[in-house]
Amino acid sequence: MKIISIVLLLASAFLSIKHGWVAFQPATAEQAKMMANLGITKTIMPYFGAFSIIIGLMLFFPQTFFISNLLNAVTIVLIMAMSLRAGDYKTALIEIPFLAMPLIMIWLKYPLKS
Repeated sequence: MKIISIVLLLASAFLSIKHGWVAFQPATAEQAKMMANLGITKTIMPYFGAFSIIIGLMLFFPQTFFISNLLNAVTIVLIMAMSLRAGDYKTALIEIPFLAMPLIMIWLKYPLKS
């Protein structure tokens, strides 16, 4: 169980930091279209990026492990809700496994505590 928890921790932190970094890069045409469909503007993207990077880094500390997973789950639910509002059911369904990851990590608890 501890190995699974460590793998999930590393994967979740990597994805959060990667998505945060991408938010600071120029958007491709496909990304810009998806963001426009969700109602996310270019102005908001750096804030989402910084938020995502902070969540990814917070995962490594036992004191902030729970809150970072909770914020990650809330962010994913927000993306799913915005996708459903835009009529993009495929994106909402794709997000389900990513929603399960922070919830499973909360259940498994912080893996690096001795």
